Amino acid sequence: MSKKQIVVTGLSALTPLGVDLQTSWERLLKGESGIGPMTRFDVQEHATKISGEVKGFDPEKYMPVKQTRRMELFAQFAVAGAKMLLENARWEIPADLAHRTAVIIGCGIGGLDALERSQTLMLSGGPRKVSPFFIPSLIANMASGQVSIFTGAKGNNVVTTSACASGLHAIGTAYSELLLGRADVAICGGTEASLTPLALAGFNALRALSTRNDDPLTASRPFENNRDGFVMGEGCGLLLLETLEHAKARGATILAEVVGYGASSDAYHITAPHEDGEGMALAMRAALDEAGIPPEELDHINAHGTSTKLNDITETRAIKTVFGKHASSIPITANKSMIGHLLGAAGGVESVFSVMTLHHGVIPGTINMVEPDPECDLDYVTDGSRKAQVRYVLCNSFGFGGTNATIMFKRWEG
Repeated sequence: MSKKQIVVTGLSALTPLGVDLQTSWERLLKGESGIGPMTRFDVQEHATKISGEVKGFDPEKYMPVKQTRRMELFAQFAVAGAKMLLENARWEIPADLAHRTAVIIGCGIGGLDALERSQTLMLSGGPRKVSPFFIPSLIANMASGQVSIFTGAKGNNVVTTSACASGLHAIGTAYSELLLGRADVAICGGTEASLTPLALAGFNALRALSTRNDDPLTASRPFENNRDGFVMGEGCGLLLLETLEHAKARGATILAEVVGYGASSDAYHITAPHEDGEGMALAMRAALDEAGIPPEELDHINAHGTSTKLNDITETRAIKTVFGKHASSIPITANKSMIGHLLGAAGGVESVFSVMTLHHGVIPGTINMVEPDPECDLDYVTDGSRKAQVRYVLCNSFGFGGTNATIMFKRWEG
């Protein structure tokens, strides 16, 4: 049986670099950082006082004001992202194909801010102070649910929640649904908006975050010797996937093809990857195998690259395990150096940037690499954006619980 071809026909992004794809992409290529002082709440008592906030987002551009009051920011991002996505793809969901259009979006945490606000209200005023919209706004699947409501998509409506791999698992799941013939089109990717006092305190308690508060622009430094943790960010990155048959029938502009997906588990620890990177390597190998290409044909890796001591070394080891001698010839980039770690949205946004790399022939650089970690000795594209004819790119996402995901995109040559 020949495998269906699944293509990317639309993209959207809201990131700490901008409230739209073009602004985010242009600033990424310029090597600008979206990290700055936290403004959402008082951080005086927190060890970390910086983050990657989405600035200038106006939800009322995308939905009625009444709806914004019933929706947490992560869901607002998803709805706005979906509307921009369909505009980018030049497509409206027709009524007769609504049941063949899936919405599969990753979200690692959901409406944590709603939980914190409601807990405070209940403690101060009792149970009657809790809003009837509390639970519907809190649950992570409102990202996909609200997108379905606003776009009219009636196919599979599901959220993937797998920590920092959520967004990439959503894309992989959507790809699988289309391969299996369960849908013709899928809105997929990741969204997250968890910049809250409790989240900041929790990640600080794990000693996972950077405390380079005096210099936010250089705080996120993947693969760098003096890195001291990741920087929390927020945002949304979505892709429109279609079967090639459906895309051609409607005359869509094809941006890239999805050719491989791999997922695995470390089966090791709740927060730490196995030091040899076995689980990460398994996911990358699976994506390569499904794509049917040898390791030496890979042109670029968009790394998970969190800027934590454990992840960066482990991911480097895994890349060496999978690609052998070719590893040193692969340009690797870490978008998180400029946008921070978007948690459940990371894989969505980074997949969007990976497709942009294929489509435009330029690899974004990795900033803040002042002194490379001796154990991180690959080509991390630290000399600014690099023009390159990339044919295949791997995008990695790894999460707490030992969950790993890798997806491979191919430049469209049809």
